[in-house]
Amino acid sequence: MTATPTVHTDIWRPYEDEPVLTPAMTCGHRATPPEELHRLRRYLEAVVADRRGPVHTAVAFNAAYFGYELGGVGHGNGPFDPDAFPALTSGHRVPAVPVGALVQIEAGSVTLYAEIVYKEGRHPRIEEDGDVPAWVSGAPVGAGEPHPGGEPEPSEAVRRELLVPDLTAFGPALQLDEAKLKRFRARQKWLNSDGHVVVEAVYPDEQRDRLDDTSAFVHHLLVHQRESLVSPLVPVSVAHLADGSSEDDLRVALEGLLDTVGHALHTGDSLRSWGPYALSRRRIGAGLSDDGPLGTSDMCALTGSLERGVAPSGRRRRGLTDSRTLYTAVGPWLRGVKGAEPLLTGVEYAVSVCRANLAVADFIRRDTDNGLRSGSDVRITLDDRFENGGIWRSRHPGAEEADGSDPLHAAGRGWRDLVEPPPLPVGEPSRQRGSEGEEEPPTEACPVDAPLADDDSLGPPSYLRMNDSEVSWQVPLRLAHLLEGRLPLKEQIREALRHLDTDAVRVRLELSHPGGMTDESEEVQDVVLDLSAETGMLREVQWPIDFFPGLRLHIQWPRGGTVFRLYTVELEDPVDVDGRLVMHRYDPSVLTRENAPGSTRDGDSSAGLDTRRLVLRAVRRFGRLTTDGHALLDRATLPKAIYDVQPAPHQITALEEAVAECLADHHLYEATGSRGADGEPHHPSRDGEPRIPLIGYAPNPVVMPRTGSGGVPQQPTGVEHFVHGFLRRLPTGWEPTYAQRAAYREHCRRVGKADGWELPHGYTFVGSHSRRR
Repeated sequence: MTATPTVHTDIWRPYEDEPVLTPAMTCGHRATPPEELHRLRRYLEAVVADRRGPVHTAVAFNAAYFGYELGGVGHGNGPFDPDAFPALTSGHRVPAVPVGALVQIEAGSVTLYAEIVYKEGRHPRIEEDGDVPAWVSGAPVGAGEPHPGGEPEPSEAVRRELLVPDLTAFGPALQLDEAKLKRFRARQKWLNSDGHVVVEAVYPDEQRDRLDDTSAFVHHLLVHQRESLVSPLVPVSVAHLADGSSEDDLRVALEGLLDTVGHALHTGDSLRSWGPYALSRRRIGAGLSDDGPLGTSDMCALTGSLERGVAPSGRRRRGLTDSRTLYTAVGPWLRGVKGAEPLLTGVEYAVSVCRANLAVADFIRRDTDNGLRSGSDVRITLDDRFENGGIWRSRHPGAEEADGSDPLHAAGRGWRDLVEPPPLPVGEPSRQRGSEGEEEPPTEACPVDAPLADDDSLGPPSYLRMNDSEVSWQVPLRLAHLLEGRLPLKEQIREALRHLDTDAVRVRLELSHPGGMTDESEEVQDVVLDLSAETGMLREVQWPIDFFPGLRLHIQWPRGGTVFRLYTVELEDPVDVDGRLVMHRYDPSVLTRENAPGSTRDGDSSAGLDTRRLVLRAVRRFGRLTTDGHALLDRATLPKAIYDVQPAPHQITALEEAVAECLADHHLYEATGSRGADGEPHHPSRDGEPRIPLIGYAPNPVVMPRTGSGGVPQQPTGVEHFVHGFLRRLPTGWEPTYAQRAAYREHCRRVGKADGWELPHGYTFVGSHSRRR
């Protein structure tokens, strides 16, 4: 007797529908067909809505891989041997476990089975009110308190961590009743009073310097759950998806699957993310709009405390400086809120922490400029995403640090500022250094008729990141770099390589440009490292033919080595900007400025341009830039920006006609600004200043969906696609046929079981087949 055909619904049903993970997903989300991504995303959105806590990328992978069933069943029907899970004991040293680990918690005569859904550092030096010693924020695993400017002492790779287990993940059969759970929490022997586990996590040497969630989770799966990666009892095994079961096959496939799952999870319209954690927008909104504990008023108090803690008193005498930096941990701050205890127990703690951090992030995005509150001169930035629910850094005066760096990037300045030299030379904080050491005002502060300087302050921040093994940063490629075959580095690298005792040395540049045009000779280059330049410089660089000004470069330098790695990142979908097809991440402001008419890899000149293109060039080259690539120019300065001398009447007439044509064709637009007492134009216009007409350029990128991508609504194509064999649950009383049993044994032989496995009771096997969507 065989089962009736499956009726496919909008949301995946494990062991009834074909697997939601597909072979294409092992190559990452960019290689996954849009319809497969949509199906996965819909399922993960339903999982987030169903679960009590936030869903981490690793937890989302578990759901899709092991077949998490909605409605309270969870992993209850999954193919697990719970006694093989790693054991945790509160207060003990244990090998570090990542979020997503399936564990057993030894509780005397009872064993609790759980999925770790959240974890954070629990440093003993953080005060109950949330005040954090500066060096704790961003400190590497196992670090002790350093001496200012000195190297930290070597230490054992052990970190105190709080783990939040979801004790309901395996359904009612392995779940404690509420009364027993309360008794365990009251005893505080195996779980603390909040239902969490605090351990001394020991990290292996290979993970000490790369504690990213993906690599830690992949390592855990390969070490502790390898059997499940080749098991025929899951909806579809990693071995079948990868068509191989070697260590390398499994690792590469897992990394691709996690990339795909993470992309689907964090692009769901109904979800919001804090780092790798996702929550439904409905749940976030309900919590933040509540009048009770940790509701709107408490979140306002949290954001207000970050500012008030360092803002100087209004009664201080003029001329006295009041410089102060404060680090605040979110978790301890939440515990200080009266009546918040029920929202800080079990998985609710993880929800509350994510909601609080999102509230602060929203405050920064909405009510600050680059994290800076202009009225109080306090800058608020995220410093450590992991320790004690996240650590926020408040600094007064903040204007000196408003350098364009991302305030929501966990910078780790608390630790870094004590053990490393300042990242930039000491100087006037409102100015930035150019590629050869010359100083120019930042782009946003340039007057609208200022000429473009050859400096590296144009574009967004470099996002410098440093750890014990590597320095990495991002920078937009400049026209001068293309013309001269050079690339500015970071001063820290120049200083670190001073031991070479030479101003010039040959080094290797490894260049990766996925989806672009590169010759083999450009992928590995022998270039000159010039240490005489103020920031250090790579010279004699051969840039690929499709590199352009504004292309965002990602650069890595392994500390102490003579190899530099440079790579670009493809856009989800290419964009057309004024006839230029852009396929990689780019900086809009540099693209506007340095791809103006007359700018090419052969030079930069207005010679030979007609009047209309001269107008477009002048606005883009001399206008005030915005971060999204708009340029605004005082219309009265347009003739001066084009002609070196006073233009003749016929030139003025031609100029006005060209402007009119550009406006009519929407290549330019009109705006209104104001002029200050110092003669400088402003936009938007300021109260009390005379209004002036401006003329503006907008890049207006047009998305050009890749073939088969999701840029436009997908129509049913009827395209045939391959479906791996999978288990399907049978109705009560039904049995699989002999042919289905034999097909399952053959399916199992592909992962190394010579005689195969027998079908588990209550399931049949749907063999590999092709079907049309």
